[in-house]
Amino acid sequence: MAHLKVEQKKSGIGRKQNQRDTLRSLGLKRIGDVVVKEDRPEIRGMVNAVRHLVTVEEVD
Repeated sequence: MAHLKVEQKKSGIGRKQNQRDTLRSLGLKRIGDVVVKEDRPEIRGMVNAVRHLVTVEEVD
């Protein structure tokens, strides 16, 4: 199964509460944090909600 490498590029400060909560749910706490998650529809939806704050790439 493929994985997604998600890196936080911008701060959650000043963003809506649901966007800050989504960053925390992904495991991102600060700029530069990187997490690797399974490529599932739930994760894709969370990444899509904060796509302006993160970068995403597929890894194996």
